Amino acid sequence: MGHPTQELRLRQQMTLAPRLQQSVKLLQMSALEFTTAVEHALATNPFLEDGDEPEVEPADRERDTRPATHGDNAETSADNPAASSAESPAAAGDGEEAPPDAPAYSGDYPMPSSGNGDGKDLGQWASASLSMRERLSQDLGNYHLQPRDRLLAEFVIDALDDDGYLRVPLGSLCSADRPEFSPPPDDGEWLAALRLVQQLDAPGLGARDLAECLTLQLAAARTVAPSTRELALRIVREHLDRLGKNDCIGLRRVLDCSDEALREACALIRSLDPKPGARYSAEAPVYVVPDVFVDKWHARWRVLPNRNAMPHARLHRTYADLFRRARLDDRSPMAQELQEARWLVRNVEQRYTTIQRVAEAIVKRQQTFFEYGEVALRPLMLREVADDLDMHESTVSRATVGKYMVTPRGVFEFRHFFSRELATESGGSCSAAAVRALIKEMVDAEDPSMPLSDVALTQQLASSGILLARRTVSKYRGQLRVPPAELRRQH
Repeated sequence: MGHPTQELRLRQQMTLAPRLQQSVKLLQMSALEFTTAVEHALATNPFLEDGDEPEVEPADRERDTRPATHGDNAETSADNPAASSAESPAAAGDGEEAPPDAPAYSGDYPMPSSGNGDGKDLGQWASASLSMRERLSQDLGNYHLQPRDRLLAEFVIDALDDDGYLRVPLGSLCSADRPEFSPPPDDGEWLAALRLVQQLDAPGLGARDLAECLTLQLAAARTVAPSTRELALRIVREHLDRLGKNDCIGLRRVLDCSDEALREACALIRSLDPKPGARYSAEAPVYVVPDVFVDKWHARWRVLPNRNAMPHARLHRTYADLFRRARLDDRSPMAQELQEARWLVRNVEQRYTTIQRVAEAIVKRQQTFFEYGEVALRPLMLREVADDLDMHESTVSRATVGKYMVTPRGVFEFRHFFSRELATESGGSCSAAAVRALIKEMVDAEDPSMPLSDVALTQQLASSGILLARRTVSKYRGQLRVPPAELRRQH
């Protein structure tokens, strides 16, 4: 009979305090997610109200007599030691009152109210658009059809993939024993439904392969010269593989046509859309709410927060005073609501401050990008910004994902400015993003009749002192969505 044994195991575990959990959660949210979360808290917590600027507890107000500082340039917060103390979410503790030595989260970057609240209307940032299937169904409603025919067309529309193709056999779109169909639809009915769908909206939708997709688009190209269209139709139907290989000599031989006619037909085919369904997703741009604005003021780049587009949570003074005079139990649900309201107000302000400081550190280190563009983007690691701001690297990471800045060169996610380092022949370094920009410039400046191969691009980069393997150049070219040289050649 065995003897019972005892085993002692040590396990180290870190548990985040509730306020720290909330702080981390708010920081990693995008501006839209953050706005939704704060609006929900304002609607559900009676101790919170939407105000033009944050409000702090009386005790905090007495302790915090220093004036608020404005982030007018890229060096302001980075050189302010007091601002760095706001990095730790647990600085003010998890109780209802902050310790005497903790800074009050009164907001380092207040923005004046617009007075009408228009800045917080998220409708101006969003756009509603119809999907491909919704658009086709809408167009189908313009036809006077029998219920059976309309239902067959709807089955075809629902079966289209995101590129607009019908990849499955017509007969498998629905089971033969469905009660809506008696008798079951035959091949002729399915084909008639498919032809109807192919006439809706953009030409090429409902095709079963690439050749049919391009044929439908050529059939709709009535403004093109008939001879050019007929030659293009022959290429698409019979010699699409030769076109894909850019075999102009073979095409000219089998088609028995002139160089000029072949060039016009190939140019017409290349102008067609091989994925007509993709345009519907492209038509709906992704709207983001920027967290900061970057501009140049008196020869210096500055970072301004975009707080007008987000809610301003503050403690509801009247309700908080009534609760204090009522002397209710500190463990009551109302006491918990009041504590959570205080946490939210401080964590919201801390989020603004952290994102502002990270943005300023990025702008400070990427001055050349704002002056000269993508080719001047320098290598930057999260660790560098974390060391500058005396923050943990994970905090900087959360403050860069899903955060956007509006600059004179466009809208960029904070993450765009963090690019890995590549060595140069002179012993210096450049960023991978800068190399991609150089490759794009080389391709844009090439001779269309003699496009640069990946080997040629590699050699040109090497002559500039940037030593990369050919496969790396091929990878960067692919990331830029630039086709290989043989597909870029124009005769």
